[in-house]
Amino acid sequence: MRTATVTIHQDALVNNLQIIKDTIKPTTKVLAMVKANAYGHGVDAAVPALLSADGFGVACLSEAMAVEKALNDNKSSKKPIVLIEGVFSQDEWQTAILHDFGCVVHCQAQLNWAIQNLPNDDSFCRSIWLKYNTGMNRLGFDDDGVIAAAKTLHQAGYRLILTTHFSCADDKDHPLNAVQIDKFNTALASIRRFAPDAKGSLCNSAGIFHFKEHHHDWVRAGIALYGSKPIANQSAKALGLKPAMTLSAQVMAIHTLPAGSQVGYGALWTTTKSQQIAVVSIGYGDGYPRVLDNASVAITDKQGKVHQCPIIGRVAMDMFMVDIDGLQIDVGAKVVLWGQQPSIDEIADCANTIGYELMCRLTARPSRQIEPLSAQFADQ
Repeated sequence: MRTATVTIHQDALVNNLQIIKDTIKPTTKVLAMVKANAYGHGVDAAVPALLSADGFGVACLSEAMAVEKALNDNKSSKKPIVLIEGVFSQDEWQTAILHDFGCVVHCQAQLNWAIQNLPNDDSFCRSIWLKYNTGMNRLGFDDDGVIAAAKTLHQAGYRLILTTHFSCADDKDHPLNAVQIDKFNTALASIRRFAPDAKGSLCNSAGIFHFKEHHHDWVRAGIALYGSKPIANQSAKALGLKPAMTLSAQVMAIHTLPAGSQVGYGALWTTTKSQQIAVVSIGYGDGYPRVLDNASVAITDKQGKVHQCPIIGRVAMDMFMVDIDGLQIDVGAKVVLWGQQPSIDEIADCANTIGYELMCRLTARPSRQIEPLSAQFADQ
């Protein structure tokens, strides 16, 4: 049986959420971002471990429905679910009202749908997450438009949560951060002159750690929940975060090659002496990156010792090769592609990308398993 496996560690998710809660003020709420199928971890695996969050954030309506189902399957008390891209039609707005989903409003069409279809006063959908473009230049109203939209929504009876998104929060000293913070705080103060109960949501994972004085009423925790580094100058481990995913496989074949033997597509790697290599049962067809520079995997030898072994040649669709020369490795030996060691961030660096992408682009081919909550966390 082919053994490419994704293991989700629910205890790590609980740990990472607690790190975030310990970092923010007691009055600040946490929106746990579970869009893109919980960053590739699986909504069914992630949501039960994140129930102590104050709500869940998703990109779109179909994702909100999946989270709602996961909450119902866990017989959880109701948790707010927020669509951070809002709805894409008036029909979707009506569905959001029916399911009591919170929605971001970032454009005039969404504003019109909200005004034309007012939810009940006690509905979470009555709180609009009003998107302000402070410099990302992706979604949101501009400086004048956000105040006008806030007034329109307030007059219609909506509660307001002003929100924006950092462009460069992973780099604490980037000058755009100060610009965005100042614009956000100024707009929120202006809105509170006519809507005194307006709330604010500024910080993503990087902002949670870098800008503690600007957490406001809601933070939106994403990558930090999954144990990948949210900021540029510190590892996830240094922040106390634990990897919530391990990608593993097994050695499927071992060869001893004579000097001068070329390995893999393109014959990019050549033995310099008689050398032992292992073939590992995973490739880019499983979502492991094809293009890597100086990447290694962790292989367990016959005595149970773990070795960092370099990948040699090109990663293929179904397999790749590693140098195991001088080691006592058997066929069937466990190979960790990312997890505790190497970390997903180390592999992302080798692939010139970020941990987010590696998590999200895993295919359906690897088998999946959940390492359930331990007794220590089961009641949290």
